[in-house]
Parts: sequence; structure tokens; C-alpha cells
Amino acid sequence: MANTNSTSTGTNRMAVPEAKDAMNRFKEEVASELGVPLKEGYNGDLTSKQAGSIGGEMVKQMIQKQEESMR
Repeated sequence: MANTNSTSTGTNRMAVPEAKDAMNRFKEEVASELGVPLKEGYNGDLTSKQAGSIGGEMVKQMIQKQEESMR
């Protein structure tokens, strides 16, 4: 039986499509803070460590902001 909610389909959809630009700006900001050479378009030349550090820092900052808003 196929799982229609699987993330292994190769698609990367945002729950709120209107937030895509804001998330891209956030990603660029985090990459800049970390010194990762992120460019517009294809970034397949980044190492897994570089790409992972961007995603990890984004999640860390989002969790921190949510925790602050819950205080």
C-alpha cells in the first residue's frame, strides 16, 4: 500500500505556499551568519555538513522563537 504522505516522493511542498519567500530569506540569512556560500538557484556543490548546518540552525532558531512566544 502506498503512503501518500511520504516525504520520499522527491517533492518539497510548503504547508503555506505564501511563506516560501520568507523562508528563502531566512535560509539566506542563516547561511550568511554561518559563513556558508549559499547562492540563488542550485546549491548542489555544498557539502552535506554545510547544508545540514543551515537547516539545523534554522530549526534551532524557529524553536527558540516559539519557546519565547510561549513565555
